[in-house]
Amino acid sequence: MPVSKATKKFQKDKLGDVIKRRKDVAKVKQRKQMDAKKRERKARDNEKAADLEEEATKKPKTNGAKDDKLGEMSMDQFFQGGFQIPEMKKKSTKPKTGKRKRTPVDEDADQASDEDMQDAPSGADESGSDSDSGDDVDTHKEQLAGLAEKDPEFYKYLKENDAELLDFAEDADLAEIDALSASEDEATPRKKQKAAVEDDDDEDSGNELNLKTVQKWKASMESKHSLRAMKEVVLAFRAASHMNDSESSKTYKYSITDPDVYHQVQVTTLHLVPKVLQHHLPVKESAGGRIRVPTDSKKFRTLTPLLKSHTVSIHHLLENLSDSKTLQMTLDSLSNMLPYILSFKKVVREVIRSVASVWSDSANNDGTRVSAFLVLRRLVVIADPSIREAVLKQVYQGLVKSARNTTIHNIQGINLMKNTAAELWGIDPTVGYTTGFGFIRQLAIHLRTSITNKTKDSYKTVYNWQYIHSLDFWSRVISMHCESLREAEAGKPSPLRPLIYPVVQVTLGAMRLIPTSQYFPLRFQLIRSLLRIAQATSTYIPLAPALVEVLNSAEMKKPPKPSTLKALDFSISIRASKAFLRTRIYQDGIGEQVAELLAEFFILWTKNIAFPELALPVIVMLKRWVKAITKKSSGNKNTKVSSLIALLVQKLEANSRWVEEKRNKVEFAPNNRAGVESFLKDVEWDKSPLGAFVAGQRKSREQKQKLLEEARKTEDRKRKESEKYEKSNGEVFAAEDDDEDEEEEEEVDLDGLSDEDLEMDDDDEEESDDE
Repeated sequence: MPVSKATKKFQKDKLGDVIKRRKDVAKVKQRKQMDAKKRERKARDNEKAADLEEEATKKPKTNGAKDDKLGEMSMDQFFQGGFQIPEMKKKSTKPKTGKRKRTPVDEDADQASDEDMQDAPSGADESGSDSDSGDDVDTHKEQLAGLAEKDPEFYKYLKENDAELLDFAEDADLAEIDALSASEDEATPRKKQKAAVEDDDDEDSGNELNLKTVQKWKASMESKHSLRAMKEVVLAFRAASHMNDSESSKTYKYSITDPDVYHQVQVTTLHLVPKVLQHHLPVKESAGGRIRVPTDSKKFRTLTPLLKSHTVSIHHLLENLSDSKTLQMTLDSLSNMLPYILSFKKVVREVIRSVASVWSDSANNDGTRVSAFLVLRRLVVIADPSIREAVLKQVYQGLVKSARNTTIHNIQGINLMKNTAAELWGIDPTVGYTTGFGFIRQLAIHLRTSITNKTKDSYKTVYNWQYIHSLDFWSRVISMHCESLREAEAGKPSPLRPLIYPVVQVTLGAMRLIPTSQYFPLRFQLIRSLLRIAQATSTYIPLAPALVEVLNSAEMKKPPKPSTLKALDFSISIRASKAFLRTRIYQDGIGEQVAELLAEFFILWTKNIAFPELALPVIVMLKRWVKAITKKSSGNKNTKVSSLIALLVQKLEANSRWVEEKRNKVEFAPNNRAGVESFLKDVEWDKSPLGAFVAGQRKSREQKQKLLEEARKTEDRKRKESEKYEKSNGEVFAAEDDDEDEEEEEEVDLDGLSDEDLEMDDDDEEESDDE
């Protein structure tokens, strides 16, 4: 039976929310049932033996109801209920036969539980003895530890699909780690142990952390890889990372007021914690990038609260740091911590968000942003597909947010972000294709909405820097990972190759949305993106008509008017202001851009056997245009532009003749695909007539760009020096004004001044005003 449209719409829009809501309600119900069962169990444990016997006689009456309740539970509710299987209750409620075989089992279980409580760390007992929540967490931990031993496959499934069930508070007690350091105490003599205990008592007596204590922890971590010292360092680092939280009401074990102590705690923690973890939980990494961490070991389970706490502290520190060196050190330490925190999905997603924020912040220098990118790249390499998708989405969002405004000062940073982010999409092409297709589809929807909605400002959703940078970014992704040479080495096409068609179609549609002369710079930006795709993937994209259309516009046909405006920088512009329209400086810039882009387009096919046929229509149109504008009566009287186009026509004709000469010597037929593809394969592109011309033009443009960049840097340096000089002079003038105010106050307090003294004071004030 076919599915109706209403059902499909419900499945698409509301089914996920409905399922999530039902699961949340089921979790709340089962949590209440767990609390009720725990209260009953505690009440039974605290009652006297006589009361227990009386209750045992009453148990068979309630057994049926409990069995019915268990039968009514669904599978999800059963697993969410904390794995409370009422088998022991059934066994203990069968004394009707008069046999007491089951009683010793209960006594043994009670003894075993008592022994477990004695073996448990004292810190856990103290933290959980007075509160029900503490007992619940401890019980939950014991149950999950038993589940990991009995059914590791199901425990692994929970880890991947319901990490919140295994998640505990980030401020959990870390006292259990002391039990892992017992070997350190056994290796030292008793006298030294006693002295160390006394030192610890002295340290704990005061909440203020000093440099001597930090140095002691550092030495212990370096020499013995002490877990106890690492725990204390992590606690101190947690306090250090939250030092500037004025609104926080949390209290921490240590307080830090000395800057040297703060610095030492940060350096010690960030450098040594990954080394200690590597010693106790070695990470094995394969050549393919896969890692293996002993997550099933008892030591890892004990260190889990510490790992979460430390990672959350690093996440908080990243959000508040501004120093570049400290940021790089923190990111390097976090990169080494990544294998240990991959199972904590919620924590990892927060870390991804903070690291992506550092990477996309233009206020950070390039070194810091590259360090953040390396953390994200390592996550994509070693993590599962869900984390990879989260990284790619967060990176793309950070790129789009940072590309809102584009100037000569931040264009290099935006290009750095686009190049680094494009590399991530090729690590897992399958995940890259699904996420990329979704984002490109969003761009297509924006374009369609702008076309269909005939409003005054509908085009602004497309004609902005964020949209243009997004299209340029996808062109970089495709050109990087769908390159013909790379695919030939791999022996198969890239999974990202199907993205070529939608990207090209969306780009061409955006290019022709508003074909006015004011948005010619935007058209040139998009043509460069398409040229990048065509060059890397050997895909033919018809770009010549879009460029000839610019030449045939009214802006290029009419004579320009003189102007003293500064030349428009087309590399950082998508729109020309109205002051540039019909001016000679704007017309010259458009002519240079058209000639350059046409030459770059034809250079891609300069050695193609069909070059003469490809260039012939464009040559005819360009000749017709040059003839029209050079007329004395109706031309635009701009000899610079006409000479550029005429020179390009000459080079195109020369290259056509060169290809025809080479083509006349071949012996294969046009249907011989191998022969066609190998035509002029051994000839370098710059040896052709058009190639030599384009190579020379590129060199001249590079030199010109270099001179402009040096002039800009010199101008910026002079501007900063002048601002600094003005600021210093302003402080001097402010100081002089303060001195004058003091003198005026003194004059008010003094009496008996003569008229001559007053006149002298007035003259001094006039001189200072003139200055």
